[in-house]
Amino acid sequence: MSQNLVFSLTALLALLPASLYPYRAIGGAGEQGRSAMFWGALALAVFGPVVWAAVRVGGAWTTGLPTALWVTIAACMVLFAALCTLTRSAWRLSPLLLPYLVAVAAVATLAEGTRAPVLRGGAPGIWIDVHIAVSVVTYALLTLAAVASLAAFLQERALKAKRPTALTRFLPSMAESERLQVRLLGASEAVLGAGLATGMAVLHYEQGVALRFDHKTLFSLATFMVIGGLLFAHIRTGVRGRTAARLVLIAYLLLTLAYLGVKFVADVLLS
Repeated sequence: MSQNLVFSLTALLALLPASLYPYRAIGGAGEQGRSAMFWGALALAVFGPVVWAAVRVGGAWTTGLPTALWVTIAACMVLFAALCTLTRSAWRLSPLLLPYLVAVAAVATLAEGTRAPVLRGGAPGIWIDVHIAVSVVTYALLTLAAVASLAAFLQERALKAKRPTALTRFLPSMAESERLQVRLLGASEAVLGAGLATGMAVLHYEQGVALRFDHKTLFSLATFMVIGGLLFAHIRTGVRGRTAARLVLIAYLLLTLAYLGVKFVADVLLS
């Protein structure tokens, strides 16, 4: 067993306590709330992926799929922990978010051994570092927005059917989920705009053009327009519920194709 595989499994295991914690309440073990046990499990879920992602990068960003996945997981956990600290109801998204990140971590672990070339470019290192950081934060914010949107969708469906489930009783209310969704989408749009700007700056420095219409650029621009359109429609018409949830998930799919889909094709399908 390779050293990378051992470390990946360790980071994956660090996510499990936090991902299982909310199901104690959902399963009838009682409402635990944001107890010391929750914060301890959350700290472990942040620490494991963050340390492993930092070790993987090690001062030289590689373009491999496992590194991209672990950096994404680490960013999602850091932002989720901050959101839980700042917003009382945000921790209730954990039954949706954390199992998903465990699944992503499992994919990252299975992908160990795929080629991971070091990123090279003619632009100044600081521009490349800023662009990468902005891209990772954008994807993490949109991940949280998609989870909040899914929570709002589940709450709306339960209300219409008049059949609340143990999961929907645990999740934030529909109003709280929609507030989280809109705030996270606004942050995603702002950071994505900065990411597009820094990407154009890097491309202009390296190739003398501001835009190159490849798959990554087209998917990123489409994501920017979908999120912007949804936010505009929310302000003008108050669009919400299933329509908003579908648009958020479409935006998330587009950004996933731009951020991770290209890496998957290059590192796994074409390797």
